[in-house]
Amino acid sequence: MALNLTKLLAFDLDGTLLDSVPDLAIATDQAVQAMGHPSVSEAQVREWVGNGADVLVARALSRSMHIDPALSDETKQQARQYFDRFYAECGHTQSNLYPSVAESLNKLHQAGYLLAIVTNKPYQFVPEILSQHGLSDLFIDVLGGDALEKKKPDPMPLNHLLEKHQLSTAEMIMIGDSKNDILAAKNAGVTSVALPYGYNHGEPIESSHPDYLIDDLSQLVELLPSCH
Repeated sequence: MALNLTKLLAFDLDGTLLDSVPDLAIATDQAVQAMGHPSVSEAQVREWVGNGADVLVARALSRSMHIDPALSDETKQQARQYFDRFYAECGHTQSNLYPSVAESLNKLHQAGYLLAIVTNKPYQFVPEILSQHGLSDLFIDVLGGDALEKKKPDPMPLNHLLEKHQLSTAEMIMIGDSKNDILAAKNAGVTSVALPYGYNHGEPIESSHPDYLIDDLSQLVELLPSCH
């Protein structure tokens, strides 16, 4: 697919720009223990992350990718409240940008591309994380998983950006690490670019058939016009 018309780049956050699992694991472990459930490990959380906080917490309570149908809504809601509290308290100090992310985002911004965040993470946590890593001023839009009625893989967040900025589907790219990102792009009719190092529940991202597969964001800079 041609990239020469691209104006807006929509980035997933966790697993794409940021390895946030260390902090997510701390908050998740504290939340399930507060509910009287067994401790969970960082390795387990790395497998369960990627579909938003509600799903992550429910998987941790179930100790499985498959959520236990016997879990009550009240239990899941209480655990989510604990998670939000502990995640806010952790300060996100263990999360780190992946290699080449900061440099590449700055180059793309300087080249005139509009940059947006489209994440399933609750919005309340996103501005602080971007600020900690010096990225706040680069993004024209930041959509959390609770910003709209639906989140990825539904195309609603991407369609919202297309409409807001009056763009055609040929003028936007979705960059992410999971099948939810690729499906959202396909459902919205925009180009998808995948990264192989993030959180995709152990499945190779190639199996979701992205339009482009790159090793890191520096390769996106090389792919796009006016960036090199």
